[in-house]
Amino acid sequence: MPVPTTHLEETLAKWYNVRRGLIREISSIPPARVTFRATLEMRSIIDVVQHVLEFSIITVEELLREDTNLHRASMSQLANVYAPNISRADTQEKLVNLLVEQYKDADQRLREAGDLHLQQLVPKLDGTKETRMIILQDTIQHEMYHRGQLTVYVRLLGLEPALTKDLHTALPGSFNPGTME
Repeated sequence: MPVPTTHLEETLAKWYNVRRGLIREISSIPPARVTFRATLEMRSIIDVVQHVLEFSIITVEELLREDTNLHRASMSQLANVYAPNISRADTQEKLVNLLVEQYKDADQRLREAGDLHLQQLVPKLDGTKETRMIILQDTIQHEMYHRGQLTVYVRLLGLEPALTKDLHTALPGSFNPGTME
């Protein structure tokens, strides 16, 4: 990936890393276990990833509009407009493919919109105003939050999260999670 030269390129590079990590987490789960729920009331692994996709799609579609307004309708109404078929991504393979496709599409379209478009103030969900860039960054943080949720699910399944595996690989012999050394 080339070195980012604009604020938008920097933000998209960060999102790429977050998305890649989310994909690695879900890919590390045995396909038969993606219906796992920590409790009956909580989202399953599939539900969490569908939620991330839905939220990302809604946000990107709204940010690309000239009349961006995340307050124009409820999130469920916006999901019906922008992401009506997310529930069909009901397997690990479909989710991973959709995560890759959605990021690539968003990356291309946001780059085409450009930095200036993303620096404009627009209404947020609560009616206050923020730049499109900050809203995009909030969406990336939201995705990172749910990536963390998946790492907890992975641990509850008795598996090692992908990020932890990466740390062991990057720091051989120097990292002991039991002692934090």
